[in-house]
Amino acid sequence: MAPSSIPAVQGSQPQLGAADPTRRRKKYGSMREIMKVAKRVVVLDNEDEEEYDGSGDYYSRVACEQCGSGERDDELLLCDRCDRGYHMLCVRPIVARIPIGPWFCPSCSDDHNRPLKSFTQKKIVDFFRIQKSGEFTEKCASPQDAKKRRRRSSALVFHKKRRRLLPYIPSEDPARKLAQMGSLALALTAQGMEFSNELTYMPDMAPRSANQAIFENGGMQVLSKEDTDTLEHCKSMHRSGQYPPLIVTFDSCEGYTVEADGPIKDMTLIAEYTGDVDYIKNREQDDCDGLMTLLLAIDPSKSLLVCPDKRGNIARFISGINNHTLEGRKKQNVKCVRYSVNGECRVLLVAKRDIAKGERLYYDYNGYEHEYPTHNFV
Repeated sequence: MAPSSIPAVQGSQPQLGAADPTRRRKKYGSMREIMKVAKRVVVLDNEDEEEYDGSGDYYSRVACEQCGSGERDDELLLCDRCDRGYHMLCVRPIVARIPIGPWFCPSCSDDHNRPLKSFTQKKIVDFFRIQKSGEFTEKCASPQDAKKRRRRSSALVFHKKRRRLLPYIPSEDPARKLAQMGSLALALTAQGMEFSNELTYMPDMAPRSANQAIFENGGMQVLSKEDTDTLEHCKSMHRSGQYPPLIVTFDSCEGYTVEADGPIKDMTLIAEYTGDVDYIKNREQDDCDGLMTLLLAIDPSKSLLVCPDKRGNIARFISGINNHTLEGRKKQNVKCVRYSVNGECRVLLVAKRDIAKGERLYYDYNGYEHEYPTHNFV
């Protein structure tokens, strides 16, 4: 009798190690993949079960984890992961406006604010794409200095004084330069951003052809030839590793902020506000807290803004004032001005007065539209 025709003994166990050809082994992913699809279950104790009956009473009893109060519920944020509550002014860093998308408390969010390892000079050069010839040492002559040399032998002529932009004066100490640029590199990396000192135009956003100053409703002031030369001079200094005397610090209340690491004169060009250019209509539900108006067109559908959520420079971290209070307005030492530069809209941050070393930089977020809720700013 053939082996295949032998009847199986009832109740017998299969041999160990024998593979069942009809049974496929189930493949399990990593624990991280499993947790991504796993449903979250909130375990309630007996007291919580009595309070929570599924009608939403649980959320009406939520109190701020910081101050313990459940009042001002219109400012109480609930974490989308742990359901704990925090007042917008109690959480650190503070939240200036109600988030549009999911919000996570400091305990549940990815901790971007912990100090990262320091950047070496080579990494800084690569991060900022500094030109290799004479970085940190070569000094560029400003347009004002060049004009002084050319006019030294000319006749004395009196002109009406006009306030012109001044180029920033970089720090002379190479160690301070590395510290300043390293602080910016750390802040950009912590926010998941790339450094960009120019406006960027991405394929799925507004094209460069949309950024035309002639579309501005009511017209836009034109940057003079002298000030345009100053802007280009500052850009040239950036490319050679000569950065303004600014350092990025982290404040537990305000988040990342910018301080002067040396004296800055009135009317000094601090930075150009850079990032991705997009239509305002595409960002109405955007949760980025650094959106900057670039163009207010006659046709609102053509209005543009700068969004520094993926690319940007140090302008992204300069703080805004609380323009609802006198104390907040007194802190302003930088002004935000939009100019037409070679026919395109640009946003420049300029020193409003002399700024001392160690002073934190502030400007008015609502310089053009009074839509940003600055009343929660400190």
